[in-house]
Amino acid sequence: MVPSAVVFDIGRVLFEWQLSALFAKLIADPDELAWFVANVVTEEWHYQHDRGRSLAEMVPERIAEFPAYAAHIHAYATRFNETVPGPVAGMPALVGRLHARGVPLYGLTNFGDELWARFRPTQPIFDLFADVIVSGAEKVAKPDPAIYAITEARTGRRGGELFFTDDNPDNIAAARARGWHAHLFTDAASLEAQLFAAGLL
Repeated sequence: MVPSAVVFDIGRVLFEWQLSALFAKLIADPDELAWFVANVVTEEWHYQHDRGRSLAEMVPERIAEFPAYAAHIHAYATRFNETVPGPVAGMPALVGRLHARGVPLYGLTNFGDELWARFRPTQPIFDLFADVIVSGAEKVAKPDPAIYAITEARTGRRGGELFFTDDNPDNIAAARARGWHAHLFTDAASLEAQLFAAGLL
């Protein structure tokens, strides 16, 4: 089946994302910074919010575990947008070209609903999207097959009609298992070539 719509992951596909982009502003020592993002505010811990756990539960619990870093852990919740330095090179233009061609655009992201509510208004690019499926709102995250089923229902399309790009191989494998046209994201140039080959550009 030929794909007729494009589904984008957001973090590290449309936008750069790095916890250290925020915490480098708060922790001057490089060794301490590396330790902090490996042990305190980690991607694994953050993933709980992606799966639907509230910040009101997560933040006090983490502060109790690492009280010396209370201010930093609060900053995760209040200054999260600073973990996103900007768009991935070439991607805004690529999204714009797809939109100009009339290709329906969707997002499928592992993103906490509270943090998404703060991030989304800062990024007008999502005005071009028909819908964004947010794991924190659905309380199920990639690569769980359930969120792919939700995406199919929300888009009104079967797997073979969807072209999906994500930087995580597990997420790509889960999409392919449902018959999606799924492509591992590396950079805008290679994605452009894949979209062209699929007849979407």
